[in-house]
Amino acid sequence: MLEFIAEPLSFGFMQRGLLASCLVAIICGTLGCFVVLKGLAFIGDALAHASFGGVALAFVLGANIYLGAFIFALGTALGIGALSQGGRVRADTAIGVLFAGTFAFGILIISRVEAYTVDLFGYLFGDVLSITRSDLITITVSGVLVLVVVAAFYRQFIFAAFDPAVAAASGLPTRFLEYLLLGLLGATIVTSLQAIGIVLVVALLVTPSATAYLLTNRFHTMIFASMGIGCLSALLGIYLSYYLDVASGAAIILTATAFFFITLVLTGRRKKLSEVHWE
Repeated sequence: MLEFIAEPLSFGFMQRGLLASCLVAIICGTLGCFVVLKGLAFIGDALAHASFGGVALAFVLGANIYLGAFIFALGTALGIGALSQGGRVRADTAIGVLFAGTFAFGILIISRVEAYTVDLFGYLFGDVLSITRSDLITITVSGVLVLVVVAAFYRQFIFAAFDPAVAAASGLPTRFLEYLLLGLLGATIVTSLQAIGIVLVVALLVTPSATAYLLTNRFHTMIFASMGIGCLSALLGIYLSYYLDVASGAAIILTATAFFFITLVLTGRRKKLSEVHWE
């Protein structure tokens, strides 16, 4: 049994992959609770796919991949807010238009690049076992910055999320907080690119948080539970990918999905959002 546990960890790439996965799970677990609470899963999906346009453009220009992805994700977030402001366009319509346009832009660019398949499609599907030390540093620094901002605006975020009308009436800058949250969501997605890829990052944002939502009625407890479920999914997924020789990102997400359905069956009841308390 000890050999079963220790063997994968004897390889440096497995150690880095596990550490990176847990770091991403902690970051996604925190932001994911706000995503679940505010119903932003579709927006998260849009920002994840929009960032691919930035990845492709940065690749062609020889610029920093992560910077390009963040600029496109942030630009898409601001665009969604601008288009839906004042009710001119429904939010879901704005998301659909920008999501499709920016992702198609990325596909258009890579279709003109020779031998793009390995270089760029890795960002779509991720490869946590190819994480380098510099990638770990990038994930750690970005993650710490995101968590620091969340901690600084924590009470404002949850006030605006639980009772936006009262928050706005009390003078809280709800519009600024909405854009800030979308910006943090974009940063979290970019941080997760190398580890699990654009296609799977939304699942790691939503699934552990949705599982935690079924387990607790306290929002701060929900955040810690989401982090724990994400880290456990990463650990088991990495081991599954090693012993079954399957894609690591997909193994992590399927493990998290299994936890969700097991929890759903065991809790056996429909939960209302009003049951969650932010104190």
